[in-house]
Amino acid sequence: MEIVINSRIIILSCLYLAANLGAFIYMGFDKARAVANRRRIPEAHFLFLSICFCALGVLASMLAFRHKIRKLYFAIGVPLALLENLGMLYLIFLSNLI
Repeated sequence: MEIVINSRIIILSCLYLAANLGAFIYMGFDKARAVANRRRIPEAHFLFLSICFCALGVLASMLAFRHKIRKLYFAIGVPLALLENLGMLYLIFLSNLI
């Protein structure tokens, strides 16, 4: 039983990291389009990704690319979404351990 639980945690952790890496790259792509004055990705996409377990990747890309850091709803909303993500992950991992 212990091996099954540990493998589930590893799989969920890898999926979480892969999703956040994808969000990081997606936001970097939008920053590159912004610099080139090309058509942009809607901000709602990034806020939706933040709520759907990708807040860590969005926050990291905000800091790395200095992208969307002046928008108040990003500066407040993404860290709050990160807290929500961490709380949900804690509940998911806790339910797997029982």
